[in-house]
Amino acid sequence: MQEKILILDFGSQYTQLIARRVRELNVYCEIHPFNKVPAIDEYTKGVILSGSPSSVRQADAPQVDFKQFHDKLPILGVCYGAQYMAQHSGGQVVASEIREYGRANLEYIHANNPLLHGIPSKSQVWMSHGDTIKEIPSNFEVIASTDTVKVAAYQVKGTQTYGIQFHPEVTHSTDGKQLLQNFLVDICGCSQDWTPHAFADITIDDLKSQLGDDKVVLGLSGGVDSSVAALLLHKAIGKNLHCIFVDNGLLRKNEFESVLESYKDLGLNVKGVNAKQLFYDALTGLTDPEQKRKAIGRVFIEVFDDEAHQISDVKWLAQGTIYPDVIESVSVNGGPSATIKSHHNVGGLPDFMKLKIVEPLKSLFKDEVRRVGKALGLPENILHRHPFPGPGLGIRILGEVTPEKVAILQEADYIYIENLKKAGWYDKVWQAGTIYLPIQSVGVMGDERTYENVVSLRAVESVDGMTADWSHLPYELLAKISNEIINNVKGINRVVYDISSKPPATIEWE
Repeated sequence: MQEKILILDFGSQYTQLIARRVRELNVYCEIHPFNKVPAIDEYTKGVILSGSPSSVRQADAPQVDFKQFHDKLPILGVCYGAQYMAQHSGGQVVASEIREYGRANLEYIHANNPLLHGIPSKSQVWMSHGDTIKEIPSNFEVIASTDTVKVAAYQVKGTQTYGIQFHPEVTHSTDGKQLLQNFLVDICGCSQDWTPHAFADITIDDLKSQLGDDKVVLGLSGGVDSSVAALLLHKAIGKNLHCIFVDNGLLRKNEFESVLESYKDLGLNVKGVNAKQLFYDALTGLTDPEQKRKAIGRVFIEVFDDEAHQISDVKWLAQGTIYPDVIESVSVNGGPSATIKSHHNVGGLPDFMKLKIVEPLKSLFKDEVRRVGKALGLPENILHRHPFPGPGLGIRILGEVTPEKVAILQEADYIYIENLKKAGWYDKVWQAGTIYLPIQSVGVMGDERTYENVVSLRAVESVDGMTADWSHLPYELLAKISNEIINNVKGINRVVYDISSKPPATIEWE
C-alpha cells in the first residue's frame, strides 16, 4: 500500500491545486469531501484542511470534527481550514476590516518552527480571505505575521497541528513549495516515493490481483488517457485485454490509420472498426450541439457493445477516467468544487452492458498520466497529442454534420496542425483545432467572385483545461496557415482566428 496525505475539501477553487503541489513533491494524496471522511489507516501520514468560499461565521458553514485527527496525525489548515480550527478551539474569527486579497509579505517568522524552516523574512505569500483570526486560544502560538494580519500562521502548542491564512499552493506564494515540503517531509515523515515508475509497478500488481484471468474490453480513442490505461492493462493481463478503436468518421485526417499503426508497435491487441456511415446517418438533420453529442454517444455505445459481444466471456470494461473526472463528479456542498459536470467516464455505463468497471488512472492528474505514459514507453505522437473532444469534429462543425464538411475540415485542420508542428508551436499550446462555421462569405479568387465557407482557428494555453488563454501565435505564422488553407482546400475562402479566453468562452465552440 502507498502512504498518503488526506485532503479534506471544503469547496475551495484551490483544492485540486493543493493536491497537484503535493503530488509534485512525490507524495501521494487523495481529495475527499469534508462530509465524507474516509477511515484513517496506517498509511495515512497527515491531513490538510482546504480553503472554502464559505465563512466560518455562517450558520451553515462546512464542519468537520478535526479533533479526531488531532492526537493521531499532523494537520495543516489552509485559510478556511485554519480559521475553522481556531474558531472551534475557542478563538475568534471576524470579518476583516481590510479584506486581504493578493500579495502580502511575512514580516515576522518564527525561524525555528519546523513548518517555516528555510523560509526567509519578507517572503511573499498569497492571501484570499474576507475573514481573519482576531484572537487565538491560549494553547495556540503565532508563528508568522504580515503587517496587517497578526495571525498569518499558528501552531497548536505541543502538537503537530498548524494553520495558515495564506495559500502556499499558488505560485504567487514564493516559498509555498518549501512550506509544503516542510509539512510533508519533516512533520508528516513522508518518504517521497510517489513516482511514475512506482505508480506503474503498484498499479500493474493491483490489476493482476483484481482481474486474474478475466477478459477486459477497452475503447481506445487515440488519446493519452485511454492509451496509458491500455498499456498498464496490457502489462498486467496481456492478450486478455481486447482494445476496440472506432472510426466514427469525425477523427482528424489520417488519424485512424496512424493511431492503429502506433498501437501495433506497442504489441496491443487492437481491433479497428470503420463505423463512419452509422455516425453520419445518425447526425443527419441535427444542428443542436447537445443532440449531436447524444447521437454520437449513442451510436458509439451501440457499435462498441456489438464489438464487445463478439468477444466471448468478457467480464470487465476498462475506462481512462482520470482524477479530475472523479472529483468533478462528487458533490461538495457549496463552492466551485461542487459538481461541475456529469463526466462521460464516471457512472456512464449503460444498464444493458453487464460489465464491471476497471479504471487504472482514476487517481492521476493529466500531467501525471503523461509522466506514467513516458515511463511505460508510450510513443511521443500519442504522449503529447493535444486533448481532442470525444465527439471529435462533430462539435467542431457548427450546424449539421455531413461527410463533405468533415472532409473540408479535416484538410484545413491538417494544414493548421502541421504548420504548428513545423514552427515549433504545437508543444507550446495546450490545444489547437479548426472550427467549421455555419456561414459563407464573399471572396475573390482569380477573376471570379466566390461565396464559400469560413473556418476559425483556435489555439489556447492552459495547465488543465479548467481555465485557458488564447495563444498569441505570430502573425507571420497565422498568415502562412491562412494562405495555405485558402489555396489548398476547395470550399474555404476565409480564415479567422479566435482570441477568446476561458472564461467566458469555452475551449470548444459547442
